[in-house]
Amino acid sequence: MAMPVSTELKKYMEKICDQARAVNPRWAEVFHECFLNTIETTIERLEDGTTFVVTGDIPAMWLRDSTAQVRPYLVLAKEHEDIYDMIAGLVERQFGYILIDPYTNAFNKEPNGQGHGATDHTQMNDWIWERKYEIDSLAYAIQLAYLLYVNSGRTDHLTETVRKGLVTILDLWRTEQDHAGSSPYRFVRDTDRQEDTLPFDGKGSPVGYTGMTWSGFRPSDDRCTYHYLVPSNQFASVVLGYVAELAPFLGLSQEEIQLAATLKDQIQAGIERYGIIQNAQGQAVYAYEVDGLGNASIMDDGNVPNLLSLPYLGFCSEDDPIYVATRQTVLSPENPYYYSGKLASGLGSSHTWDQYIWPISLSMEGLTTSHKAEKARILDLLVNTDAGTNQMHESFHVDDDSRYTREWFSWSNMMFCELLLDYFDIRVKR
Repeated sequence: MAMPVSTELKKYMEKICDQARAVNPRWAEVFHECFLNTIETTIERLEDGTTFVVTGDIPAMWLRDSTAQVRPYLVLAKEHEDIYDMIAGLVERQFGYILIDPYTNAFNKEPNGQGHGATDHTQMNDWIWERKYEIDSLAYAIQLAYLLYVNSGRTDHLTETVRKGLVTILDLWRTEQDHAGSSPYRFVRDTDRQEDTLPFDGKGSPVGYTGMTWSGFRPSDDRCTYHYLVPSNQFASVVLGYVAELAPFLGLSQEEIQLAATLKDQIQAGIERYGIIQNAQGQAVYAYEVDGLGNASIMDDGNVPNLLSLPYLGFCSEDDPIYVATRQTVLSPENPYYYSGKLASGLGSSHTWDQYIWPISLSMEGLTTSHKAEKARILDLLVNTDAGTNQMHESFHVDDDSRYTREWFSWSNMMFCELLLDYFDIRVKR
């Protein structure tokens, strides 16, 4: 059944809209549409008590997207029982999916066989919509379980399913530190679009050992060029730090707690040794991807986690010197996916066309600065480039916002909502 919109939630939404309207009426219009749209059209409470969150115009649930879609509601989880129950149901479903297959990024609501099974050569089953392995899918699930605990003060969502799923993630990340020697994962898709398949018989391009953990694909669902995806490893490092705090409520063993701590240390050491390179000006910056064999890429992608998002993820502060240099680099022409035009400048992605930037990345620019005027500038930019739809899209052309991709994309909508709440100093605790 669809998630009902409670009277309390409507009152909260109107309160925020009143604040936004006093600054820019368009902020209020877009916030109202986006905040309500996610509850009314993407969230479904199921008979088993779990929550299914459709990504938008694709009838499947992404572990990453679903976390981001509900994140702005976390600020209400302490006072609103229905919001807590909805997010707790999502945590349970996410970890249940991870127990079905931890290498999967997107799942069906039931085992109906929909998705990419006909064209993908990998270990599919009827629950799987798409089996592109991405580190961030698992990191987002841990993050949501932790953030719900922090923001609600409750632990009843930390169930046996979550415990088993978390242990499964730890084991997988340890396995993928030695992808070539230990991993069972292969992925080949019958396609002309090379970003959708892995080379070398589905194993991916060669890598050396770094201590980081391997990823097949980026958060864009496009394949990695070099398979140590630095921002996703940075995200993994952050959520591994949550394990010790959650351990007493999950009944984790000392061995499992130690495994998380060891993984965190090894991943962090790998980032520091292999993930820091020099930009064109000779400054130390974080690479986007490395392979442990001497290859690295200076770039960033509009999807999160990305290098732009590191303070938002909790990896570093916004004034960390390496982050500052990295941010300046990725928000410049040195990044091949940085586009600038008549309407906007920002990060695009290999997943969409040239000169198309992502509203998600614009929201992230605002969420990673402490300057209120800059947040306001970005909010103005976002509402002025929605093609009059009162919703955020996947991407739009820098010279013409009527040329956009994805009419209905809830992740992007909720990133806008999170930035607007942030402008009014309403933030998810972490």
